[in-house]
Amino acid sequence: MSTEEILFDEEQCADENGMYEHFRFVADKGQGLLRVDKFLVARMEGTSRNRVQQSAEAGCILVNGKPVKSNYRVKPDDVVTIVMDRPRYENEIIPQDIPLDIVYEDADVLVINKPPGFVVHPGHGNKDGTLVNALAYYFRNNPDFDVSDPRLGLVHRIDKDTSGLLVVAKTPNAKTSLGRQFHDKTTYRRYNALVWGKVEKDEGRIEGNIGRDLRDRLQMAVFPNGEYGKHAVTHYKVLERFGYVTLVECRLETGRTHQIRVHMKHIGHILFNDDRYGGTQMLKGVSTAKYRQFVQNCFDVCPRQALHAKTLGFKHPTTGEELHFNSELPEDMQKLIEKWRVYSTDKEKGEN
Repeated sequence: MSTEEILFDEEQCADENGMYEHFRFVADKGQGLLRVDKFLVARMEGTSRNRVQQSAEAGCILVNGKPVKSNYRVKPDDVVTIVMDRPRYENEIIPQDIPLDIVYEDADVLVINKPPGFVVHPGHGNKDGTLVNALAYYFRNNPDFDVSDPRLGLVHRIDKDTSGLLVVAKTPNAKTSLGRQFHDKTTYRRYNALVWGKVEKDEGRIEGNIGRDLRDRLQMAVFPNGEYGKHAVTHYKVLERFGYVTLVECRLETGRTHQIRVHMKHIGHILFNDDRYGGTQMLKGVSTAKYRQFVQNCFDVCPRQALHAKTLGFKHPTTGEELHFNSELPEDMQKLIEKWRVYSTDKEKGEN
């Protein structure tokens, strides 16, 4: 199942496609041929064969790193893992009364506009105060919604410091349907980003595999030759130019970890104030004290990567209706863009 860009604070055990290993079993050398569903039921207390089969159908059971169906026959030395699109919750999820900006809700789905700085999943260093904790509280009186059930909940993720739209599945059918749409690239996702430099082309397409950086595991990188990482495509369009920075719209064709951040860096346009990928340096402009102070003021106004998941569209899992949602840029990005707009205008007048 494909995922949106994910939280790096939580993803120390995630692969480049954003999947987290929850369980691992190694078949011994004397293992006779045995269906993988029976193999797992025998080793996992309290797990039904039906639940294992559902996991296999969802692509969550891997043998030697590749997804298998429930009728796969385990052989000696096979490594069988169970992966999910979220970290393993080591502790009980505590419901917390954290306000949610709900854009839309019905019996099947919930669409949320996430503010910047809001962690999505509990994980290392973020055991509570997350969106999942907020969902546990919001659904506290709904007996059909268990926030720990992997068949429900968030279908995709965005980074802690990225703002914007997320969809939550309230039923197993909804999660299966939405997950398939993300996997099949039929969802509609557009982001606004402020990037360093003058983007010369009015629009373009970026293609290059994305995988874990071989020198720094806290970063992702582009591997153009296709020998490593996962296939990724981003389409961009210039919305406004401000001289030393450019406002762009990015449309995701795929959903890889940090896809927009990594792809834009790959073509020479790091996201403004993106600490992980070098955007907190003054990458373009003049060396005057006045300009340096201006850039610092911009960093202070928007103290995170300038990226917002503005538009989200998908087919309703029950009715089949095409749903599209749009969210306004958060205040910090609005102020940042306005500062650059004024600076650019003044510069053209010769006032900078």
